[in-house]
Amino acid sequence: MLNIAVLVSGGGSNLQALIDAVEAGSINGRIVTVVSNKEGVYALERAKKHNIPCKVIPKKGNDSFEEQLTLHLMENDVDLIVLAGFLCILSENFVKTFENKIINVHPSLIPSFCGEGCYGLKVHKAALDYGVKVTGATVHYVNNIVDGGKIIAQKAVDVLEGDTPETLQKRVMEEAEWVILPKVVADICNKRRKEEKDG
Repeated sequence: MLNIAVLVSGGGSNLQALIDAVEAGSINGRIVTVVSNKEGVYALERAKKHNIPCKVIPKKGNDSFEEQLTLHLMENDVDLIVLAGFLCILSENFVKTFENKIINVHPSLIPSFCGEGCYGLKVHKAALDYGVKVTGATVHYVNNIVDGGKIIAQKAVDVLEGDTPETLQKRVMEEAEWVILPKVVADICNKRRKEEKDG
């Protein structure tokens, strides 16, 4: 089974989708740690409810943030790092250390409405301001370009008349993010398991 780390900064709804999939047996892996860069976020409560170990590594004013994070991930023998609403940009050095082991979920169809500063409600507001009729979510590998890594999966969601950033965010989460993120994690776990078996 793959050891999965989920990195969070907020409410943790995508974390919950992963926890549910693991508990349902559809992901052949286990979440060994949930790491937040902020104290008191609801994602940590979600993890605690399911007896998943949590760690807070504050980023603000912490020059050794990435060193502490790297050490923690290595101590937990992490095979896959999932950025689920993790609002920190990771350095090229960190990404290289965990090359092809970090994935991110983004609430738009990349390459639209992505890159530095595009997160949360800002993404959905930009989509509505632009007048797009279809938006969605993307799961991609993380490289040293923000939202620039290889796309693994995308799912489209219709923009409806009268949508607000909040209603659109909710629909994109329910119809796209919570669907494709657990599926991608499950596929990666199965692929890695097959490689180990064949190798």
